[in-house]
Amino acid sequence: MAKIQFFGAAQTVTGSCHMLKFGKRRYILDAGQFQGPWEIEKLNYTGFGFKPSTLDGMILSHGHLDHCGRIPLLQKGGFSGNIYCTPPTVDISLLILMDAAHVLKEEFVWKKRRLTRAGIKVMEPLFSLEDVYYSLELFGPAVPYGKKVGLAPGIDLTFHLNDAGHVLGSSQIVIEYRDRRGQKKKLLYTGDLGDGGRPLVSDPTPPEKDVDALIMESTYGDRDHKSYESSVQELEEAITTTVKRRGAVLIPTFALERAQEILYHIGMMKRSGKLSKRVPVFLNSPLAINLTRIYEKHCNYCNHDNFGKSRKGPSPFEFPGLYFTETPEESKAIHNVQGPKIVLAGSGMMTGGRIKHHLKHLLWKENTTLIIVGYQAEGTLGRKIVDGAKEVKIFGEPIAVRARVYTINGFSAHADRTNLLNYVKKARPKRLFIVHGEPRSQSALASTVRKVLPHTEVHVPRLKESFTL
Repeated sequence: MAKIQFFGAAQTVTGSCHMLKFGKRRYILDAGQFQGPWEIEKLNYTGFGFKPSTLDGMILSHGHLDHCGRIPLLQKGGFSGNIYCTPPTVDISLLILMDAAHVLKEEFVWKKRRLTRAGIKVMEPLFSLEDVYYSLELFGPAVPYGKKVGLAPGIDLTFHLNDAGHVLGSSQIVIEYRDRRGQKKKLLYTGDLGDGGRPLVSDPTPPEKDVDALIMESTYGDRDHKSYESSVQELEEAITTTVKRRGAVLIPTFALERAQEILYHIGMMKRSGKLSKRVPVFLNSPLAINLTRIYEKHCNYCNHDNFGKSRKGPSPFEFPGLYFTETPEESKAIHNVQGPKIVLAGSGMMTGGRIKHHLKHLLWKENTTLIIVGYQAEGTLGRKIVDGAKEVKIFGEPIAVRARVYTINGFSAHADRTNLLNYVKKARPKRLFIVHGEPRSQSALASTVRKVLPHTEVHVPRLKESFTL
């Protein structure tokens, strides 16, 4: 008998983790961190809801922290099976996890120094660099798109990966199994789906046919994005207008995909003459810098029109005036650069990282432009600014929001409502499980699917809810 149970991203966006049970065999799809306000993040410390040592394996859709961020906890809990994913996802996940361990340690030291004196006990970091190191041996063998892999010897249980078009190496996961009557069944997990038409990643592979169960993300299940072309145009206008005013452009970016995509477009502006080659561009994120180098290593997984097997000439990330600022000293030195400048820094939701230092120095200035190009979860600093806050606290200090704020959601790496709906209409699953979305977006998508596919059984699972497949 096949069952599925949801241990994350259930009526919330983060913490993706879904368990599949095939008789005595147990596998999970992703093991991500819960991110956002403390009432969500604290779920990382309450355990998985199952014993990691009982798992036979894991299939990882991609390397974002909300999908891979609890892998070290699996290892600490006794998991010893294989983690299957694409070659880029192996490299990306390890960089993401090492960076997360570093951030967790820094936050712990900072909180301990400040809160211990107030008599408040500080929780230990979720995991350490050593835990990430011990997780290395769990990865492998890496699986290219389309290769069918047997999960259990002697059992008709296989999977293969298709391109999800979300970030470099991201995958849709297709699992084929037999039910208790011996009939062949197919389960499809979208992971996170992209919109298509992007310069660096390929378009998502169309969904498999004859799907019995579809587990689908719903981040933007209640709304559509601006067109990509108009979003690029708005980005260019925001940058050129600010440069003319000799102001600073701040772009909080997610280190994976968004940073590289924005760099690509800034490079195109410089090559076409829309932006002076003398205007400095700072990629001020060690993680984003390292991930950008991974694009070079795995260019065969990129969009071949711009960056792949057929690419000739220089990398799209090489252009005049681009500086990779890795050290804290280099980061601080950016504050001394006068005149127009462009700074890309993490974190994407402005919850931490170097962007907060730049916001502290520049958010209160009227000739500063803040360009928000990614999803901002409820409760984050980024969401407060998007919602129109006139003043925010950064490092405990009140900072006025006088900068021009552009919110350009057309750069999202997630499929919007129309593309999600088109995807599920093509798949025509017998059962649909909607995950990875805030309640509003999940409810809206579920309602629409029930209208257009009345014969599909639609579920919006709760945390730890279980279903027989």
